[in-house]
Amino acid sequence: MNDIASWIWVLIPLAAIGIAPFKMWLRLKERQIEAQTSLTAEKTAQYAAHTERLEQRVRVLEQLATDRGVDTAAQIEALRAPRLTGQESAR
Repeated sequence: MNDIASWIWVLIPLAAIGIAPFKMWLRLKERQIEAQTSLTAEKTAQYAAHTERLEQRVRVLEQLATDRGVDTAAQIEALRAPRLTGQESAR
């Protein structure tokens, strides 16, 4: 029993010294998690925007496929016109 009591006075300071590197490691891990979280949030926003654009395109295609009117070709050309004018202004 006396042997354990003599070692406790050595172990307490060693534990106190060992806590500092552990805290630094925890802070590093927290920063890594925060960076990963922000990157994931950014990718999620990009995927959501891309999905929204694809859904809009599918809606237009569904409308064209289900429209039985005579002016389907005119509608297709009308949908192309804004994209073509947008590409010309970008040049």
